[in-house]
Amino acid sequence: MHCPYCRNTDTRVVDSRVAEDGSAIRRRRTCNAEDCGKRFTTVELMQLTVLKRSGATEPFNRDKAVRGVRKACHGRPVTEDELACLGQQVEDALRLSGAAEIPAHEVGLAILGPLRELDEVAYLRFASVYRAFESVDDFEAEIAMLRMEREAQPQPSG
Repeated sequence: MHCPYCRNTDTRVVDSRVAEDGSAIRRRRTCNAEDCGKRFTTVELMQLTVLKRSGATEPFNRDKAVRGVRKACHGRPVTEDELACLGQQVEDALRLSGAAEIPAHEVGLAILGPLRELDEVAYLRFASVYRAFESVDDFEAEIAMLRMEREAQPQPSG
């Protein structure tokens, strides 16, 4: 670890603490250079790996997940901030699973819930590709499920 102040490579860990959710470790460090001696903090995050259908693995990339959702949201009233929040929700859900290696289809499943809440039309677009809809019947079945879920939600009293 390089000291961010003097770039010295000789640093020492003074204190380590696990984050509340267990997904990161916070380390307090001090530089051992005689003319520096400053303290700084590092955070280590668990590396999520995506297992692709081909058997290859790659690090989880939140931006890549958001790119796929952005295509489904094209022309919809969805902001970049909302997409960023969705990306964070997906990553949080995957980290909370506790697995270090996530099958690619699990990433898609983690996207569907937050996207349905964000925009139903974008959700249908994404689901149609992700679930490989083959006919209008597939769309109709998904729309019927959305309607049933909406009707089952308690209505606000006013």
